[in-house]
Amino acid sequence: MVDTIRFYEENAEDFFARSVAADMLPQLATFAALLPPGGRVLEAGCGSGRDARVFHEMGFQVTATEAAPALAALAREHAGVDVRVMTFDQMDWIEAFDGVWACASLLHVPRVGLPETLRRLRRALVPGGVWFMSFKYGTREREAHGRRFTDLDEARAQSLIAQTGGLEMLSMEVTGDARPERAHERWLSVFCRKTP
Repeated sequence: MVDTIRFYEENAEDFFARSVAADMLPQLATFAALLPPGGRVLEAGCGSGRDARVFHEMGFQVTATEAAPALAALAREHAGVDVRVMTFDQMDWIEAFDGVWACASLLHVPRVGLPETLRRLRRALVPGGVWFMSFKYGTREREAHGRRFTDLDEARAQSLIAQTGGLEMLSMEVTGDARPERAHERWLSVFCRKTP
């Protein structure tokens, strides 16, 4: 993860500019509809702060995190909410959130570490809480342009949810990239719920 965090630290402004306008509204709307009004949302790995801003404007109580300090500063300014500089393994909340939003962030965790990382975030959810996560579509672990990626397909996502335990799959969908210049890239979007 260290090299990946360094990438975002050194390329914060470029990444912010390339990702801040990506249209995630279909997934955001689905997620928001599953939350109680004014509910508590953890955005785990907020990147540009694009989605944290939308949740804040929708009236949710947003806790946003980002591992790269330079990117966290840009996100804080854009989203208008506090952004805590922290990694997944520093998160120790217990039943503190109605929803966890992890858009294109967990994909940087090595495959071997994903079940424990998901268990840590599952503990942060209240019983019945909802969770969105997205991964680049595929089956490989790889490095690209200074970042590491763990890709998931439907079978690997189902296996991961089963290994994590305490989660119920709500839906899975394969979509194109929300950034027009990368529309050919495919993503796996997963909605699940913490079992009561």
